[in-house]
Amino acid sequence: MRYRLDLTLRQSEGALTRVLGTAERRGFRPVTVEGETHSDGDRWHLQMTVEGERPAEGLHQQLAKLYDCLDVQVQPCL
Repeated sequence: MRYRLDLTLRQSEGALTRVLGTAERRGFRPVTVEGETHSDGDRWHLQMTVEGERPAEGLHQQLAKLYDCLDVQVQPCL
């Protein structure tokens, strides 16, 4: 199943690496990654599509625990 992740991250070194690593350790394969800097320059908005057989709730919970992750929304892709 495919899921779309909408994340708001602190702009810090290694933030993207931690998000990608968490997704992969939870059994999800990143398919697309797009991002942009917020106008205040302190945050990134990241949209990522992942594929995996597991339920997305576990991924959501683990991403929300990351220090760099200020907000995360997970939606199934239709």
